[in-house]
Amino acid sequence: MNRLNIVLVEPQIPQNTGNISRTCAVTGAVLHLIKPYGFIVSDKHLKRAGLDYWDQLEKYEYESLDDFFSKNNGSFYFFTTKGKNTYSDVNYPNNSYLFFGREDKGLPEDLLFKYYLNCVRVPMRNNIRSLNLSNTVAIATYEVLRQWDFPDLNREGKLTQYDFD
Repeated sequence: MNRLNIVLVEPQIPQNTGNISRTCAVTGAVLHLIKPYGFIVSDKHLKRAGLDYWDQLEKYEYESLDDFFSKNNGSFYFFTTKGKNTYSDVNYPNNSYLFFGREDKGLPEDLLFKYYLNCVRVPMRNNIRSLNLSNTVAIATYEVLRQWDFPDLNREGKLTQYDFD
């Protein structure tokens, strides 16, 4: 069974973290949260965006990046506007970790420099700062799942009042 890991480094906006937790819950991705946060986990905005999914989510919290790296290994990919590679050009193996940084600063540059070959970006226009964090996580998550042929995900929906057949 494939395992996809979403890593949020010092998330600052509770609505983004709530939306990302919802994306993780509906796709089966594991959420890793690295402190410090810009909110408390009981924040009403976080709850509104993702609380219905919080108990259906495999999640872990870490005190720092060092704490995270001491407890995890796998293939690490760092999503950043500073990346030279396009996210869709990577073949993501099982147990991939997709890292996303703070909404206001991104990932630490020393981390990006250390792992520069694994820094990827979502293409966008140069004169606009960046996509919303939760949108970027959704794009990245679904690219990995597409490559893995959407394991364990329902591919077909049903109308409530009608039958397509």
